[in-house]
Amino acid sequence: MAGAITRGVLFVHSAPRALCAHIEWATGGVLGARVSFDWTDQPAAPGMFRTEVSWQGIPGTGAKLTSALRGWNHLRYEVTEEASFGTDGSRWSHTPELGIFHAATDVHGNVMVPEDRVRAALEHADDAARLRAELRLALGEAWDEELEPFRYAGAGAPVRWLHRTG
Repeated sequence: MAGAITRGVLFVHSAPRALCAHIEWATGGVLGARVSFDWTDQPAAPGMFRTEVSWQGIPGTGAKLTSALRGWNHLRYEVTEEASFGTDGSRWSHTPELGIFHAATDVHGNVMVPEDRVRAALEHADDAARLRAELRLALGEAWDEELEPFRYAGAGAPVRWLHRTG
């Protein structure tokens, strides 16, 4: 792997058993290596499974992982990518009901709201409820609210490290 390297985590918060192998294949395709995950029951959604996988690769790997998993019904996941030389960090969150949310993040994982997004929200400053709604959307609050029970249910779960090849 030449150039900048970054790392991140793929959190599959809930997936039906039938998708688990497909998620492994899609992830392996992005990382360029065969992978096998440790799946555990997801207490927040009986009958569903969860896993956490730390990865290492070139900047943009997080976006590729997110795209590879996009559109699968009943799948809740998040992908993080740490900032690296010349690139911001990122977080992608997906739920079946809301789709994908993306945000740039700082070195501590905080969501950074771009200036143009803040300016657009300020266009509604005379309507406090609308202003709050715009800022909540910019921060991905709906995704956080939906995923939080799944995140909490995964506290203390084992994490495996994967490295991109080539």
